[in-house]
Amino acid sequence: MRNKYTRRVKALGLSTALCCLSLPGISQHLYASDVQLELATGTRATNQAHANKTLAEALNDLQQRFGIQFSYKADVAENLQLKVPSSLAGEKNADVVLRAVLEPAGLTYKKVDAVYIIQKAAPAAAPASSPVRERKSAKSQTNVTVTGKVTDETGTGLPGVTVVLQGTTRGTSTDASGNFSLSVPEQGAVLVFSYIGYTTQQVQVGNQRTLNVTLGQDAEALQEVVVVGYGTQRKSDITGSVTAVSEEEFVKGQVTTPEQLIQGKVAGVQITSNGGAPGSGSTIRIRGGASLFASNDPLIVIDGVPVANSSVSGAANPLSFINPDDIASFNVLKDASATAIYGSRASNGVIIITTKKGEAGKKIAVNFTTQHSIATVPNTIDVLNGDEFRALVTEKGTDAQKALLGGENTDWQDLIFRNAYTTDNNLSLSGTYKFLPYRVSLGYLNQDGVLKTSNFKRGSVGVNLSPTFLDDHLTANVNFRGAKTKSVFANEGAIGSAIIFDPTQPVYNNGESFGGYFQWEDADGWNTLAPANPLSMLYQRDDSGEVNRWLGNVQLDYKFHFLPELKANLNIGTDRSDSDGSTITAADYAPNNWGVETISRYAQKKENNLFDFYLNYQKEFGTGSSRVDATAGYSFQEFISEAPDFAFQDTEGNTLGEEPDFIPAYSQVRLKSYFGRLNYTLLDRYIFTGTVRYDGSSRFSEDNRWGVFPALAFAWRISEEVFLKNLTAVSDLKLRVGYGITGQQDIGPEFPYLARYTRGDNTAQYQFGNTFYPTFRAEGYDTGIKWEETTTYNAGLDFGFANNRVTGSLDYFFKDTKDLLAEINVAAGTNLTNRLFTNVGNMETQGFEAAVNFTAIDNEKLTWNIGLNGTYINQEITNLSKVENPDFAGYDIGGITGGTGNTIQKYRVGYAPFAYYVYKQVYDADGKPIEGLYADLNGDGVISPEDKYLYKKPAASFNLGFNTQLSYGKWDLSTVLRGNFNNYVYNNVYSNLGARQSYSFSGYLNNVSRNVLETDFERYQYFSDYYIENASFLRMDNLTLGYTFDRLFNDKVGLRVTANAQNLFVITNYNGLDPEVFSGIDYTLYPRPRIFTLGLNVNL
Repeated sequence: MRNKYTRRVKALGLSTALCCLSLPGISQHLYASDVQLELATGTRATNQAHANKTLAEALNDLQQRFGIQFSYKADVAENLQLKVPSSLAGEKNADVVLRAVLEPAGLTYKKVDAVYIIQKAAPAAAPASSPVRERKSAKSQTNVTVTGKVTDETGTGLPGVTVVLQGTTRGTSTDASGNFSLSVPEQGAVLVFSYIGYTTQQVQVGNQRTLNVTLGQDAEALQEVVVVGYGTQRKSDITGSVTAVSEEEFVKGQVTTPEQLIQGKVAGVQITSNGGAPGSGSTIRIRGGASLFASNDPLIVIDGVPVANSSVSGAANPLSFINPDDIASFNVLKDASATAIYGSRASNGVIIITTKKGEAGKKIAVNFTTQHSIATVPNTIDVLNGDEFRALVTEKGTDAQKALLGGENTDWQDLIFRNAYTTDNNLSLSGTYKFLPYRVSLGYLNQDGVLKTSNFKRGSVGVNLSPTFLDDHLTANVNFRGAKTKSVFANEGAIGSAIIFDPTQPVYNNGESFGGYFQWEDADGWNTLAPANPLSMLYQRDDSGEVNRWLGNVQLDYKFHFLPELKANLNIGTDRSDSDGSTITAADYAPNNWGVETISRYAQKKENNLFDFYLNYQKEFGTGSSRVDATAGYSFQEFISEAPDFAFQDTEGNTLGEEPDFIPAYSQVRLKSYFGRLNYTLLDRYIFTGTVRYDGSSRFSEDNRWGVFPALAFAWRISEEVFLKNLTAVSDLKLRVGYGITGQQDIGPEFPYLARYTRGDNTAQYQFGNTFYPTFRAEGYDTGIKWEETTTYNAGLDFGFANNRVTGSLDYFFKDTKDLLAEINVAAGTNLTNRLFTNVGNMETQGFEAAVNFTAIDNEKLTWNIGLNGTYINQEITNLSKVENPDFAGYDIGGITGGTGNTIQKYRVGYAPFAYYVYKQVYDADGKPIEGLYADLNGDGVISPEDKYLYKKPAASFNLGFNTQLSYGKWDLSTVLRGNFNNYVYNNVYSNLGARQSYSFSGYLNNVSRNVLETDFERYQYFSDYYIENASFLRMDNLTLGYTFDRLFNDKVGLRVTANAQNLFVITNYNGLDPEVFSGIDYTLYPRPRIFTLGLNVNL
C-alpha cells in the first residue's frame, strides 16, 4: 500500500549521515552572543579568522570547496553581509558551515537532491506570556537542559534532525531514534527543528523541559526538482509541459499495473483499461497521440531505461512485471520542448517512472502491506431470458424455429462470471548499511478474474543500491527489478457466446459427446456455424503462459574533483524476458475436429540493451540568480526478439497436419543517438532551453536513417518581477512557450525498406514427385520510407495564489504530424503488392489543458485538498495521399461483428480519426426507427453506399479528472472521479442481436438483445447511425477510507488500515455494458469489475 505515512524523503543532506555517527562536540555549549562558528570537528572557532562577504561570495566559496549547487531569490541577498571563515580548507561538512553562516543573518535552507535552496527564515513569534524586554545573552543566562524526541507523521523517530537555538549557532542533532538533548537559556529560548524534505518548525521552550515534535513533509520542497530526460531540473527552471505525480498522489486500492496509479490524475493523459482481465494493461494516450497506423503509445522510461512497448508472449500487459508498490513517482513529459531529448520516440509523449530507493543515514525500516479484494461484475449485457425468448419465437418464429426451443431458463452470463478474490502482499527493507543506502522488496500477487478460469500470479523482487564514493564525488545507483508471472487466459470468446447462446437450452446434454456439454449439432456432429457452449469454451480449453523478466541498470554519476560543476554520467542497462506457453484443447471440445487432445506451443526471448553516456555542466553566476545547465551525450539501444517455430501436436507429441520448417522468427532493431540540451536562467526570471537529438534507426535505409529533432522553449517567471514580487496574493506565475519536432520510428515492420521474402502458407506449397515444398513470396517494399515527424507548439501558464494555497497550470497545444504512415493502393505492376505501407498523410491536433489544486482547509486537525484537471482535444486528418486528390474516399477501418468483412469507421481528410461511416436513419412520428429506410443524402433517388456519411467519433472531446483528500485527526478519506464527454460508441451488441434474423439460421437459435422489442427489426441494420450512441460518462474510480493508529509496542510499530472501493458507479446514457470503449466498437468487452479491498500496512 502506497501512502504518505510510510514515505521517506529521498534527498538526505550530509548532516544526516554525519549526525548518525554521533558528532563529537555536540554537547558543548560555550557560545557568545556574537557570531562564532562551530566547525565539523566540534571545536570552538574563536581563533578562526573571518571575513565579511556577500551571500554570492560566500556561496561561491562553498561551491568551490564542496562542489554543491545553490539557488535563491534575488531579494534574499539584498544588502547582506555575512561573517564567514577566511579559509574552508579544514572543513569537511558543508551543512555545518552553511548553517553557521546563514542563521545569524536570518536565513535558512532546504536541500532538494543536490541543490541547496537558500531562503529567509520564518520569524518566531514572541512568547505570548512575557512582555517585550531586552534579551539577555545566552552566556549570561542560567542554562537548562531540554530533552525530547522528533518524529514524522507516523510517529517514527527521525535521525539527524538539526535542533538549533534560534539566533545562535548552539545546536545538536537527533540520534538514530530521534532523541535529542540541548542546553538552552532559561528564558526566551526558541528551538528551530529542521530536516531535509520536512517543514521547519520553531518551538518556544517556555518552562518546558521535554519537547516532543512532529515534523510534516515539505511537499513544496519535494516538488522543486523534477525528473526529465537524462537528469533532473528545478521545477522553477522547467520550460516545457511536465507533470510530476508523487507517491502520496497515487490512486489507491487494488492496483496491479503501474499505469493505473495515475489514472485521472494528469491533464492531457487518457488511460483506458483494456478490460477487466487479471493483469491486463491499458491504452495510454498523451494529448491524443500523433499517428494513424503506427504506434500511439508513449515512450516509457523506468529508472533511466526506455522499455519497448511491444507485447511479451505469455503476458497480457508488457508492464505487468513492474510491482506498483515499488514505484516512487511518475513524471509525464507532454510537449516537444520536454520530450525532444528522446527524439524519434517522443511524438506520443514520455512517461518517466522512478522506483523507490534507500535513504542515506537511515536505520533499517521494515514495511509490510497486504491487501485482500473481492471483485464482482456490476452488470451484464441485457438480453432476453429463457421465458422471454420462448415467447418471442413462439409468437413470430417459424415452425422449424419453434421446434428448436428448449425448456430451460439458463442465464449464460451468470454461469461464466464469478466473484473473484485477489491477494496482494509486499515486504520491503530499506535503510543504510555502513556507507550503503539500500532498498530490497518482495511482492506476491494472486489475482482471479471475474471470468471463470482466468488468473494472474506475479512474484517480484526489487533491489536498489545507491552508495557514494570519493568524498561524495561518485554516486552509484544500482537498480534491479525481477518478476515471474503466470497467466491463465480465459477464452474471452465465451463472453460473446454467452450473450448469443439460446437461453432455453440446458448446460449439459446428459451424454458423453462434447464432454457432456450441450452443443448445437447437425448430421456431421457439431454445427460449425453455431456458437459453442460458453462453459465448454472455458473448461475445455486451457491457455496459459509464463514469463520470467528482469530489468536492471547501473548508473554512475561522477563529479569531477578539479571541476565540481562538471559531471559525467554512465548508464548501462538491460531488459530481458523469457516466456513460454501453450493452448491445450480437450479431445471432445466441439471446435476441435482432430478427435484428440491438442496442444499449440509458443515461446519467446526478448532483449533490450542500453548504453548511455552524457556530460552535465551546471554553473551559477553573479548572485546565483543566473545559471547554466548544459547536457551533451550519446545513446545506443538494441532490441532483439526471438521466437522458435513449434509443430501443432497432440499431447502425445504426434504432429497434426503439415510438419513445419522450424524456422525461428528473429528481429533486431538498433537506435543510435547524439543529444544535447542547454538551459540558461537569467536573473531567476528568464529561462531559455534548447534541445536537439540526432537519431539513427535501423528501420530505415541509409538515405533516411538519420533524423534531427530540435526544440526551443522560453519561460518568464512573472512573479519574480518587481511589480509582482511584493504582491502576497501571487505566489507563483510563470509563462511558458515552446516549439519542437519529434519523431516516430515504431512503425511495425523491422525493415520495410528492404526487398524481402516471407514463407507462404501450406496452401502455397509446390509439388515435386510425392513431396510438397514450401514456397517463399516476395513482399512489397518502399525504399523511401522514413520517420513520421510531429511539430508541436505549446503555450502555458503556471500559477500559484495565496501562498500557493491555489496552484495549477493552463496549456494550449498544437501538433502537426506529417509523413503519416498508411497503407495505400498502388497501381498494378508497380510493386510486388497491391497495397503498400508508406508515408502519405498529415494530421493536426490541438487542444487545451487545465489543472488546479486547492487547499481548502489546512490546520492541525483538519486538512482538505481538491484537485481538478480537464483536457479538450480536437484532431483532424488533413492529407491521406501522396498527390492532392480531393475525391479520395479514404480508408475503411473498424471491423465489426456481423457479416463478413464489414467495417464501420473511416479515415478521411477533414474528419477526426476513426469517424463512423454510416447511413442516416429515418424515424417515424413516434421516434421509432423505420427498418431499412435511410436519408438519400446525395439526392439521386436511390439509397446506396454513396449515401453514407461520416458521423461522430469514439475519442472524447473533453476529459475530466477530479480528486480530493480529506484528513481529520487519524482518519483520512480520498476519492477519484473521471469523466469523458462527447465520445460516441457503436453498439455492436444491439446491431448484431437487435433483429429477429438472429434466430433465423438453419439448425440453431441465437438469442437477441432487448433492443429488438423496441425496434422490431426483422433484418440486421449494421450501418444505421441509430447504433451510434453518446457514451459520455462520469465514473467514480476510487473511494478510500483510512485510519492510522498511534505507534504501538513502545513506539516501535506503526499501523494503518484502509478500506477501498473501485468502480463504484458510472453515470451515463449509453445502453451498452460500459461506455468506456477505446476503439469505439462495443461487443465483447471483458467487464470491468467492481472491487472492494481491505488493506493493512505495518512499518517497523
